[in-house]
Amino acid sequence: MVCAGVALALANSPLSGAWHDLFHHDFAWTPVDLLTNAHEWINDGFMAVFFFVVGLEIKRETIAGALADPMHRRLPIIAALAGMVVPAAVFLAVTSSDAALLQGWAIPAATDIAFAMGILALAGRNVPPSVRLFLLTVAIVDDLGAVAVIAFFYTAGVSWVWLVAAAAVLALMIGFNRFGIRNPWLYAAAAVALWFAVLHSGVHATVAGVLAAFTVPMALDRRGHSALLRMEHALVKPNAFIVVPLFGLANAGVALGTGSLFAPLPLGIAAGLFVGKQAGILAAILGCERLGIAPRPEGTSLTHLWGLALLCGIGFTMSLFIAALAFPAAPLLVEEAKLGILAGSALSALAGAVVLRLAAKTPQN
Repeated sequence: MVCAGVALALANSPLSGAWHDLFHHDFAWTPVDLLTNAHEWINDGFMAVFFFVVGLEIKRETIAGALADPMHRRLPIIAALAGMVVPAAVFLAVTSSDAALLQGWAIPAATDIAFAMGILALAGRNVPPSVRLFLLTVAIVDDLGAVAVIAFFYTAGVSWVWLVAAAAVLALMIGFNRFGIRNPWLYAAAAVALWFAVLHSGVHATVAGVLAAFTVPMALDRRGHSALLRMEHALVKPNAFIVVPLFGLANAGVALGTGSLFAPLPLGIAAGLFVGKQAGILAAILGCERLGIAPRPEGTSLTHLWGLALLCGIGFTMSLFIAALAFPAAPLLVEEAKLGILAGSALSALAGAVVLRLAAKTPQN
């Protein structure tokens, strides 16, 4: 949050030109020819680590966490899907008059786990534990959906040679798992090779992070260690305190005077995050409960559910990331998208915090 604030402040100060050049000026030399400046290294390199950690978290939750029980994962999966479809529909309804904007349909479909859980921790200290678990599960499923969207809808021309090379590395990593190899360093080295191949294939490189994570074994070795848990524990702090803040510094800066929030693109994104997210998720939860598909989280009131749905409208990291992919040749549209993301996320965070505070004083219903 601090880094996002710093980026916003500098982007609207006399230092804005120098700030932009810091991330976009090409290096004299780079070890990877496709990554020529700091912005590209952060978005295509460092963010692969972010997605690797997301992948480890998804696999752990699927094997031994909130997604392990089919009965417990039914509702958050349905809620997460509704929380992606409805915001996208809201965005398309607002921007339908301009075909050039339709590529951004997935921008408001994403939820930022770190920001949503952070606001919940600050504002929802008295909420039932089931609310935290449900929010985490919805956000994890949402992340998996966002990765699928990036892989299938935001991939440019594909190099089949590099794609075959990536498939070979992935098959090797699966082989490591099948033959009981538990050395995390071996998986880390193979993950870097997979990232390099996917980067050159045309598929976005961060997809490699999730695919690599899915091959890391969670089973214990002879010393009682789990490669997956060791790697997740080793990376969670660098990811939270280096990778995500760097991404915020490089991507959250938007010159506020360059566009209007009521232009179709930022308005569509803000409406998708604030209106679409809460509407989709809340309708899914109440609909599943009414139809007997799945009960609401234990001990929650309607106010708790509303606050939870609002927090899912905090898009930030994933939304900024998808915005850059949606309009790679239109920097002005990316700036407009950032304005909508920041507005929709801030409004969702503030409203969610207020509603959850009220939930502590509201009788269950």
